[in-house]
Amino acid sequence: MLPAPGFHHLHLRSTDPEAAIAFYVRQFPSCVRGEWAGFPALLSPNDVKVLFEPVDAPAPKLPQSAIWHFGWHVPDSRATTAAFDAREEVINRLLFSGVVDGDVLISSDTWFRNGDLLGVTRAQIAELQAEGAPIPGGAGFAYFEGPEEALFEIAGDYDQERFNHIHMWQEDPLCAQLWYQKHLNAAPRASFGDAGVTEADCKVPRTPDQSFPSLTPEGMYRAPRGGVTFGDVDMMWYPNQGDSPLVSSRGQFQDHIGLSVEDLDAWTEKLKGEGVTFLSEAYLLGDTRAIMIEGPSREALVLVEVR
Repeated sequence: MLPAPGFHHLHLRSTDPEAAIAFYVRQFPSCVRGEWAGFPALLSPNDVKVLFEPVDAPAPKLPQSAIWHFGWHVPDSRATTAAFDAREEVINRLLFSGVVDGDVLISSDTWFRNGDLLGVTRAQIAELQAEGAPIPGGAGFAYFEGPEEALFEIAGDYDQERFNHIHMWQEDPLCAQLWYQKHLNAAPRASFGDAGVTEADCKVPRTPDQSFPSLTPEGMYRAPRGGVTFGDVDMMWYPNQGDSPLVSSRGQFQDHIGLSVEDLDAWTEKLKGEGVTFLSEAYLLGDTRAIMIEGPSREALVLVEVR
């Protein structure tokens, strides 16, 4: 079996890469400005890159693709949330709590877990209120808007500030996890574990109940869920929230995700033999080579040869 890829980069299409990079460096001082393969880049201390492709006009974010948002681990989520909220250049995105029409800035200021599972339904909230269960407080997650209305998340409390995840949508979350495990030899996200299904029974409808906290007042569908880890970066997903199919990420603001491999020819042979959709044959990318394939919900994935 070929070694699983590492996480290499997230590729954004930006009208002002330098301003965007400077913004993220101000918010996340562990990151620095750099370049890779001719692209201006934001470099995270865990060797993860956010690449910025200059474009003349704002790239679309709709219709919705599989790529939802990206995020960082931080040492103190509550302190970071308060600091970001005080900065005029950072736009906070309130989380609807599901309690009447209430909202919070950080998830832990309301009920946000049901045991080990993230998200609580209105019925569960009513039970917690009846029991007099306390609001958890402590570490949580929060969302903010950066340049070009980019949605990013912070979560804590962790030892090191670093880029740590990409959140996604998938048409069939459990099937998507199997796809990444089969074709890219990915490890399931530690807290999720194996999907517990096969390709014959992985198409599981999303659950009817929406849960909170949520960026939308009606809540969000959180089950079934799936996810994998490449290196120290998680890619995790929930069901498609709408009724329209997810579209290709190509040409959108969040254009594609890059993964690093040691032997591109071996990966090309493997993926072609398994019938994976190729969006591009091998091409030069800076001083190396890459291929582009399509994931289970039309997310573009670039495999970069890194020796």
